[in-house]
Amino acid sequence: MSLSPVDLLRLTCLSLSGNLLRSVLTTVGVFMGVAAVSATLQVGNISRAVIAKQLAERTAPRVGISMSGDRGLKLEDMEFLRHRLKGVQAISAANGFDINNKVIFQAEKAESSGRAVSQDYLLTSGRRLRAGRFFSPSDFANYRPVVVIDKLLATQLFKGGIKPVGQRIYVNRRPYIVIGVMESKQDFSEKPTNLILVSMSVAKAITGSQRIGGIYVRPYNLKDITGMEKQAKKVLKQRFPKAEVYTRNNVKEILEQQETLKLTSQGLLAVGVISLLVGGVGIANITIAAVIERTPEIGLRRAIGATQRDILLQFILEAVIMSLAGGIAAIVTVHGLTVVVADVFKLPYKFESNTAALALGSALAVGVGAGFLPALRASQLDPVKALRQG
Repeated sequence: MSLSPVDLLRLTCLSLSGNLLRSVLTTVGVFMGVAAVSATLQVGNISRAVIAKQLAERTAPRVGISMSGDRGLKLEDMEFLRHRLKGVQAISAANGFDINNKVIFQAEKAESSGRAVSQDYLLTSGRRLRAGRFFSPSDFANYRPVVVIDKLLATQLFKGGIKPVGQRIYVNRRPYIVIGVMESKQDFSEKPTNLILVSMSVAKAITGSQRIGGIYVRPYNLKDITGMEKQAKKVLKQRFPKAEVYTRNNVKEILEQQETLKLTSQGLLAVGVISLLVGGVGIANITIAAVIERTPEIGLRRAIGATQRDILLQFILEAVIMSLAGGIAAIVTVHGLTVVVADVFKLPYKFESNTAALALGSALAVGVGAGFLPALRASQLDPVKALRQG
């Protein structure tokens, strides 16, 4: 007759407490392994969160292209690249626009930098509008003196609850109407600054130049940005063999961080797996030792009606309890330490149940796997031979 689950659990606990020191040491082995795995997963989660935060604080991942020479880049070169580059989400052109560092609204003055941009600048840069609108095709075609400013500049110029959209400001003594306010973001290596945008058609009318300072290409996927950078340079070199083509991307350091994170995570994960396997070896050893020591007990229990299943389940349950105890203690400890570290260094962290489940599941898998064969051997002992060994 099989044992009830309650009796099976009681016998398992009595067996573990019968050799408490050995059980505790085995549980500590599991604790170390799960702690190493959990810590590795937490490092990866925090690092990815930090990188995601850095990406959110800057303009969208994109390739900047410029070219030296008498001709320079022109808008037709942007269209040339649009039709030849693969994986392009958006492409736009931009020029520096000299505003003598001063923007004036009534009695307020602010230092700023200017930029003349093409139609898809917002999509290429990943900036979002906070108020108003962006330049329309009609603004470009009719050379309208309208501007889009960033949030930092709007905060400095418009005080006392004045809404920026629709207001007249002066740049280089020329009046412009504010039609939109966009968010402020870090752009390439520059920190967020007061930025004012004009349409490229207005800038060309003022300067008389058809050249553009740079073309910016945004890929669909971050992982494609390095390949797109090489592809753009190759295509333009074929088009202009004598010109020097320069390319760069605004997430180079983030890509380097990702690569470092990948290598570090792989190394830490290897250490965690080894530690977990050591814990599994400990469980296998204690199960083998328990089988040898309790052979007469196993024979007696089989003689009075215990089934092979009862014996097998008891030894497996012992491995499960030690794995759970060590795993839960490790997850709680690592979580507590991570909260403290994240608070001290201002790191983004939140407890993820999926990470905890993965760490605990790995502990259970190793524990049950390590204890299964010894438990199976115990369940297959001949009762008569087992009793004679006693």
